Amino acid sequence: MDGREFLASLVAGGLAGMCVDLTLFPLDTMKTRLQSPQGFYNAGGFRGIYAGVPSTALGSFPNAALFFVTYEYTKSVLDSCVSTKKAPLVHMIAASLGEMVACLIRVPSEVVKQRAQAYPSLGTYKVFVDTIRHEGILGLYRGYGSTVKREIPFALVQFPTWELLKAVWSWKQNHAVDSWQAAVCGAFAGALAAVITTPLDVAKTRIMLAKTGTTTASGKVLPVLSNIWKMQGISGLFSGIVPRVTWISLGGFLFLGTYDKVHKVLLQSSPRNEM
Repeated sequence: MDGREFLASLVAGGLAGMCVDLTLFPLDTMKTRLQSPQGFYNAGGFRGIYAGVPSTALGSFPNAALFFVTYEYTKSVLDSCVSTKKAPLVHMIAASLGEMVACLIRVPSEVVKQRAQAYPSLGTYKVFVDTIRHEGILGLYRGYGSTVKREIPFALVQFPTWELLKAVWSWKQNHAVDSWQAAVCGAFAGALAAVITTPLDVAKTRIMLAKTGTTTASGKVLPVLSNIWKMQGISGLFSGIVPRVTWISLGGFLFLGTYDKVHKVLLQSSPRNEM
């Protein structure tokens, strides 16, 4: 992976992340409130749908940039020593590593954002200060494990599906997909991954919003899922699925389409400089 590819992945990933996160933020707020244990209307309903947006604005660029740099670097390393028949495995490993690294920034941003979404009267800054005061720095990483457990299965579905759809479309038309086609493939891949991983997303939301000291706040995913199943059944496990699938499908279109376009433009315009 040379210098221009590294820079292209960094900038394209960061811009793509900001584009989708800020554009679709209201849908994310509604999804969080639907999954909140106090219920949609008690968590704010349709009021203050941009509550928590400063946290997203600060975390979005570095989060997505880190993901794509790790993803592209891992692909470049593994592609040189693995046969093309094992490409889906390469994409799975690269996406999983990318998610683990990106979550180092994503989780603190997500904790503050979701608490501000669920308690809009507090405001982003107060949520951040209260979290540090009562839980310390580790409080910002509550739900790291559950987030990774959600993101890795998501990535295992989304990115191999995205790469496969692009490959099939390229083969059908005898040339590489255009950026709008990559965006369409991203929408389908995102929707499929969103449906499959919604229960894990519900568990992650409950863990992040739980009061300090409660069993849920300990971060154990399976007991949280079991409790949701007992209390609310299948509807509880898939609460927020409509805005989640809508958000991630549109997000996949914007995120992966923007990434593909910016990445191509930067590679075409940059002089080749080896690291």
